[in-house]
Amino acid sequence: MPVVTIRMAKGRTLEQKRRLAAEITAAITGTLGVDPERVTLFFEELETENIARAGRLLPES
Repeated sequence: MPVVTIRMAKGRTLEQKRRLAAEITAAITGTLGVDPERVTLFFEELETENIARAGRLLPES
């Protein structure tokens, strides 16, 4: 039972998340040969103020 957690900044649409879920599930089922019903995805959406890149918070970049 593969479980995947995706952490990303807030702001993606429901349609983008649907598409990503479908594509990741397809990749897992194709590679591991598991039933799609066994694949679980978690989307964790983070406020950009809680993400830093290159030492700077994203809203300040």
